[in-house]
Amino acid sequence: MAVDHAARDADIAPVAALIADPTRAAILTALLGGRALAAGELARLAGVSAATASAHLARLLDGGLVDVLRQGRHRYYRLAGHEVAEVLEVLARVSARPPVRSLRQSRQARLLEEARTCYDHLAGRAGVALLDGLRAGGCLDGEEVTAEGERRLAGLGVDVAGARATRRRFAPECLDWTERRAHLGGALGAAITGVLLERGWYRPGTTPRAVTLTDEGRQGLAELFPGKELTSHTPVTYAGE
Repeated sequence: MAVDHAARDADIAPVAALIADPTRAAILTALLGGRALAAGELARLAGVSAATASAHLARLLDGGLVDVLRQGRHRYYRLAGHEVAEVLEVLARVSARPPVRSLRQSRQARLLEEARTCYDHLAGRAGVALLDGLRAGGCLDGEEVTAEGERRLAGLGVDVAGARATRRRFAPECLDWTERRAHLGGALGAAITGVLLERGWYRPGTTPRAVTLTDEGRQGLAELFPGKELTSHTPVTYAGE
């Protein structure tokens, strides 16, 4: 029996098959932090040999899910774009949480829940608090930046006009897979997160994807949104400590 065209409008099976393998899923998840990583590092994070990781990376490259950057003799891999990250984030929301079997895993899980990058925007409790603060401060009305928001974000150094001019959706909600509430995604979320990292208000740690709020960041956010609580009450240590 012939398959109706509507059922084959998008051929999702090959992409789904690439993601479905546990090793490839672990590699893709490791790249959700937005950083390009070497094959050796990805092998370590996925718990496989270098040869095995290289074979899986070759398949992900062929499938268009990752890109490779070459610097001299070195090769670094990253997700092919924010669309891939969005697919992975959605899958994480509908998937079961893996069991925590050690103190180290418990600590890593806590750091990821507190603050992490969802490819290129802030997620976890910190990301949810940021979106709440932008709304409570009158900076966002739906997916539009208000005049007050333009003023405050420009003072922070965020190029709102540049974010709006991209082909990417501007300021969508992104349901956070640990908090089950929305954080800010899209071009605006990426632009704000980029500035927060450049200013050193959040600092990447040794746990992949985890970022931690610095003292400077805590003070800066309090000044940017006076009277609004944008930081978690949970004590946070640097991911490398």
